[in-house]
Amino acid sequence: MMDQYAVVGNPIAHSKSPKIHALFAKETGQVMDYTAIQAPLDEFFGVVAAFFEHGGKGLNVTVPFKEQAWQIAERRSSAAEKAGAVNTLWRDNDGVLWGGNTDGPGLVRDITTNLNYSLKRKRILVLGAGGAVRGVLQPILETQPAAVIIANRTRRKADDLATLFAGQGPVEAVDFSELGGDFDVVINGTSASLEGDVPPISPDCVKGASLVYDMMYAPQGTAFLHWAEAQGAARGADGLGMLVEQAAEAFFIWRGVRPQTAPVLDALRSFTL
Repeated sequence: MMDQYAVVGNPIAHSKSPKIHALFAKETGQVMDYTAIQAPLDEFFGVVAAFFEHGGKGLNVTVPFKEQAWQIAERRSSAAEKAGAVNTLWRDNDGVLWGGNTDGPGLVRDITTNLNYSLKRKRILVLGAGGAVRGVLQPILETQPAAVIIANRTRRKADDLATLFAGQGPVEAVDFSELGGDFDVVINGTSASLEGDVPPISPDCVKGASLVYDMMYAPQGTAFLHWAEAQGAARGADGLGMLVEQAAEAFFIWRGVRPQTAPVLDALRSFTL
């Protein structure tokens, strides 16, 4: 029987993860099977337990179960511990259930490797203060930026994140109404793009930026990226590369082999998946 892996979420039919991991396996010569599991909203713990009891090797976890995955993990990576969310589960040789978070490394690798953009000594504006942002802050701060400013509609949530990561690097919090310009990088971690909306920020925030990045993705580009381009942003990128790179991080954890991501990303961009 082939080694079994899966992604768990609700809903899950739209997930690109099975196709991404199938391509990774083919490229690296790994014999494995990767499927998608839609867990009932109140049955996540049972689904995870059954998967591993039946010999499953690893799980990816997506919305809305990342916080529950954090709870069920017996041990966590430092990134997952800080993020308060887990998107990758696996058992070690002693049977201990580990939880990791590959979202942040995936985001940073997409920016620094695929986009060939260094975050070191850059002023970075991060929009939003929810779980998606919390999951990527530590890896961003590890790139040694000049400053990371967390902006949110509700200042209190941004303050909470700034306090949590205060020891990791130069991080501060503001609300959207306090924002001005002078940012090198703007990263949208809000869910506004899912509704075709744009965070209520001043155009000055993006017009001088050398990179504007949306953690969401859409075939024709997100509303935020279209808006930023219209304001004069030099370069824009969506989160499809982050999706592929976080999958590659999980693949490496499970199989000990790091796949090449460029061919998979090219295939996704070409609408062949």
